[in-house]
Amino acid sequence: MYYPWLQDPQPHDFFLGDYASLKRDYLPADYRRDAAAHHVVKTVHVEAECGRDQQVAETRWLSEISARHGMPSAIVAHAWFHTAGAEAILAEQASFPLVRGIRSKPADEAMMRDPKWLAGLRLLKKFGLSWDLRVKTWELEAAAQVARGIPDLPVVLNHTGFPWDRSNAGLERWRRGMKALAACEQVYCKLSCLCLPEGAWDYEGNRRIVLEAIEIFGIDRCMFASNFPVDGLRVSFAQMFRDFRRMTAEISAADRRRLFYENAARFYRI
Repeated sequence: MYYPWLQDPQPHDFFLGDYASLKRDYLPADYRRDAAAHHVVKTVHVEAECGRDQQVAETRWLSEISARHGMPSAIVAHAWFHTAGAEAILAEQASFPLVRGIRSKPADEAMMRDPKWLAGLRLLKKFGLSWDLRVKTWELEAAAQVARGIPDLPVVLNHTGFPWDRSNAGLERWRRGMKALAACEQVYCKLSCLCLPEGAWDYEGNRRIVLEAIEIFGIDRCMFASNFPVDGLRVSFAQMFRDFRRMTAEISAADRRRLFYENAARFYRI
């Protein structure tokens, strides 16, 4: 498999800065080592920006990895929505038993208004697939408009909507976008990638973000995710999940099971 951002000689522009430490194999044994202090029972692999001519090959390779190592339990694959042959690629991705959804990142708000792109997105319903939505904070409201137009398409927002700007104005913009998406009842929220482009893991700041996101979306539509190994640039797996438990210490045991397991298991059908 070829991952341009990891294997090209020249570094790519990466939102967390220097990512040289990620330029290595990261396989089930590595994940199990990082997660050893936690009781991980199932995993979901989300596409990792392989060469886009290898998007189906990545799914095939991951399926082989799962058969040999017992993980991942489900796959979120990649497909473009606006290119020639999009429906054929979606059909091929959907033919793999572990594939549950597609992550296809819109380049900007204009793309989310493109009729061809929207038609491709709607094809996910034909193949019984969900959409992993990854947009920047300032694009959340545009993404909400897309979700409102396809109310029967399951959607999960990645990375807590990227709340990078922790100023009052920045958080208010994030809050508006999150509320717009949460108004779409089929949209879930992954509580992940709370790392800032600059600076260390900020427990107190991240706790406020997590609790507010849960308040906005509700317990039943939020799920914790590791985003590993990428988030390992800022925090260890063990510390991240210790902190997630601390952040939610006052939430009932039943609701914590939803956040840490049940909601993700239901959304990804695992």
